[in-house]
Amino acid sequence: MEKLQQDADTLKNKNRLRWACRRGMLELDVLFMPFVEEAYDDLDAQQQEAFRRLLTCDDPDLFAWFMGHQKCEDPELAGMVAYILSRVKV
Repeated sequence: MEKLQQDADTLKNKNRLRWACRRGMLELDVLFMPFVEEAYDDLDAQQQEAFRRLLTCDDPDLFAWFMGHQKCEDPELAGMVAYILSRVKV
């Protein structure tokens, strides 16, 4: 019974992540959506937390970081940006 609850919680959290990955910019959607589907489950807990934190950032900042127009000052988030870019081929 506890395993079923954990699975339900994981699915609920994954659905929330999918929703948070839907951004106002197509350029970000094509990065985040495949990443959350294909790579998120392989991250360790600290990396998953960094990804969730990344999703709370403003779209213009995210766009600038992913397009290389600006450097993210937070090393953990900058590492996640680099990791996502290395995983997602667009």
